[in-house]
Amino acid sequence: MFSFAKHYLPQINKMYFPNSAERLKKVFDNPAWALVAAFGTYFCMYGYRKPYTAAAYTDAGLWGLSYKFGMIIAQTIGYVLAKWIGIKFVSEIKPVKRIKAIIALIGFAEVMLLLFALAPRPWNLIFMLLNGLPLGIVFGLVLSFLEGRKQTEFLIAGLCASFILSDGVSKSVGAFLLTIGVNENWMPFVAGLVFLLPALLFITMLACVPRPTVTDVSSRSAREPMTAADRWHFFNKYLPGLVAIIAVYLFVTLLRSVRADFAVELWAGLGYKQTPELFTTSELIVSFGVILITGLAVLIRNHYQAFRFSLLTSFTGFLILLLALAGLYGGIGKFTFMVLVGLGVYLPYVAVHAVIFERLIAITRERATVSFLMYVVDSVGYTGYIGLMLLRYFTHTTNSILSLFLQICLFLGIAGILLVLFCYLYFKTKLKPHVQRNAKLSTGQSYSV
Repeated sequence: MFSFAKHYLPQINKMYFPNSAERLKKVFDNPAWALVAAFGTYFCMYGYRKPYTAAAYTDAGLWGLSYKFGMIIAQTIGYVLAKWIGIKFVSEIKPVKRIKAIIALIGFAEVMLLLFALAPRPWNLIFMLLNGLPLGIVFGLVLSFLEGRKQTEFLIAGLCASFILSDGVSKSVGAFLLTIGVNENWMPFVAGLVFLLPALLFITMLACVPRPTVTDVSSRSAREPMTAADRWHFFNKYLPGLVAIIAVYLFVTLLRSVRADFAVELWAGLGYKQTPELFTTSELIVSFGVILITGLAVLIRNHYQAFRFSLLTSFTGFLILLLALAGLYGGIGKFTFMVLVGLGVYLPYVAVHAVIFERLIAITRERATVSFLMYVVDSVGYTGYIGLMLLRYFTHTTNSILSLFLQICLFLGIAGILLVLFCYLYFKTKLKPHVQRNAKLSTGQSYSV
């Protein structure tokens, strides 16, 4: 189906509809096509990952821990294993194999949800782990279709909006299925069926996205598959700065994951009445704000200036986080607090995805890909999240999820600001030779810094 759409649809149009063949090519070449295809594909992937978090799962446990906590940990372990595996897999896979890999991974995840529904508790947790394993690879494959283009920041910001919005929508779908009587065990599998046809549609669209143009490569550098030597060379060359970015990403991953996985508990702790559409409404506002701010980077043609803008965006995000925390105790609305926290967390989170690594590679012209770097930071981020959850439960803390969340907001918000400042100072020195070299080479045409 997907090979047919990519290779034969243009020929059929040319044969039977000669006047529409060129129009079809223009549609595929339009950045909006790539944006919709990537957004929709990853949006639907969340339908196989997050709907279960809308349920309470209060009637069973494992080794004294809550059953829902076990589900979150199991899926996250699978997800984090995928991130470590993905450092090699995503950076080395050939472009022609990406679509087949996406289909196979999502299909495997849905089968695991079926087995989760059929197996008895708590032993079905193993299938939740196996559900997370393939889904952790999908993001890098989708991202590979978008990087290295003149519109990459806008495209990846839109892709990131998919997991901000889809997190809320998938919970809303899960909550709706529960209200119509679907069993908690079967709800994740049924939710996957709801997303099946849209997922196939968007994956078909993704198969038709063309490779970056010659102009794109001239401006941003070619993004070719990497070897192990390529990965080590790039990482070691910019080690201090990359470690600081990894730490920033770790912090926002911790905050984002707690906010996403325990949204029900956080809203309840704030005393806010919950409805199925609540999650979608709050995340829609957050995603709009993040796209609007991060997407501005696409207007900055100078790579180094765009890189600095992304650091400023990250700094602003942590500042908003601290201001939201202060505002909660100062009397701002609970809904406003959750939206501001979401904005504060996702601004640096999306800046790393969409701008920081993309422009760093464009400045240095090194052999590297955004997908590779994203899987490095993701693997550390999700490993840290597992550590945070285990620490909370095995230290037998009596603090609520809301209390824990507010504490890490304060600590990580301050630490994040300091790390962003370090990144600015480090890369200001480290990138100076590249900036000077590229400034001399620039003629005001396609390749500039």
